[in-house]
Amino acid sequence: MDKKEGAARVDEKTEKKKQEKQPDKKAGQPQHAPKPPEKKPDVQDVNFRQLVRVSGIVLDGNKEVYRVLPKIRGIGQNTAQVMLHIMGMKEDVKLGSLNEEEIAKIEENILTLNKNIPAWMANRQRDYNTGETLHLSGSELEISQREDITRHKRIKSYKGVRHILGLPVRGQRTRTSFRTGSAIGVSRKKAAAAAAPPKASGGGAKGAAPAAPKAAPAEKKKE
Repeated sequence: MDKKEGAARVDEKTEKKKQEKQPDKKAGQPQHAPKPPEKKPDVQDVNFRQLVRVSGIVLDGNKEVYRVLPKIRGIGQNTAQVMLHIMGMKEDVKLGSLNEEEIAKIEENILTLNKNIPAWMANRQRDYNTGETLHLSGSELEISQREDITRHKRIKSYKGVRHILGLPVRGQRTRTSFRTGSAIGVSRKKAAAAAAPPKASGGGAKGAAPAAPKAAPAEKKKE
């Protein structure tokens, strides 16, 4: 019986400790159940498109307009934001949620962007053929750049010669950058030193007998 009484006392002590650890609940205060996680709508917009073609470039429709427009060649981050501000369109709108009319409006603004932005922001200032300030994008920009490079090569300008040689055009250093071939390093200097003929020293070879002194010129006999 003593063992049973001792075990019962141990159980009572453990229960008291558990009750002391638990925080006291205030009487009369309603207990709020945890909020269930918000469920995202499973049904997506029927008109939403995953891929959208803008100016001949297929873009991701799940991204915001201002983030996805710079994928088009000739449209940068600042240019996209300025264009959307001129159109009065929100920047954080997903591209896939736009309708055909809004996409056509974006394409039209891309074509006439040089009329809506300042001249310093255009990428084709004082065109070689027309002399006008233009802002090209897409394939037109690639064609104009290719024509400029071929013109420089044809007239043998400094830029054209550098393009022909495959060297940087804008004054970059070529000592450490734009190097081709395998890296030889210090071994090139060692090979050159070994191939060079030995230099003759002023005192002659070591261990050689010293050269005989020159004989004094004979004096002329007096008559």
